[in-house]
Amino acid sequence: MSDYQGFICDPVPDHPGWLTWSITDPELFNGAVMGQLIARTESDRTVRVRMLETARHHGNAHGNLHGGVTLSLIDISFFAAVHFLLNADAASAVTLDVNTQFVGAARIGMPVDAVCEVMKETGRLVFLRGTVEQDGAMTASFMGTVRKLPRK
Repeated sequence: MSDYQGFICDPVPDHPGWLTWSITDPELFNGAVMGQLIARTESDRTVRVRMLETARHHGNAHGNLHGGVTLSLIDISFFAAVHFLLNADAASAVTLDVNTQFVGAARIGMPVDAVCEVMKETGRLVFLRGTVEQDGAMTASFMGTVRKLPRK
């Protein structure tokens, strides 16, 4: 098992080309709420983070994926982008802002992806944008900013 700054990124045998994307403490939010997440780099500017299983406890009153889960997946994709695309210390970064437009409903029981693109990196800031997709359909678009903090 390889451990990088609080994140575990190991090959996923039943998903060739994908790596696990989890934090080392499974009791914290990512593992306790989101479940199994995997990631892969799609280009030198884009990473895809997949939430493999969406379950009833991820749902809203309409029986679709709760918007808070979608927002969490977006936020998690920011740190995957910082790690995989910028080779920066994702564990020492914080989200400054997220702007999200929900454009469709994601269904429970199917994987959902956040596709995150790095638009620009400055000394301390990373500007990102992307989409949330399920089964080829966009369910949200987003933009956000992450601040890289000095290592402790």
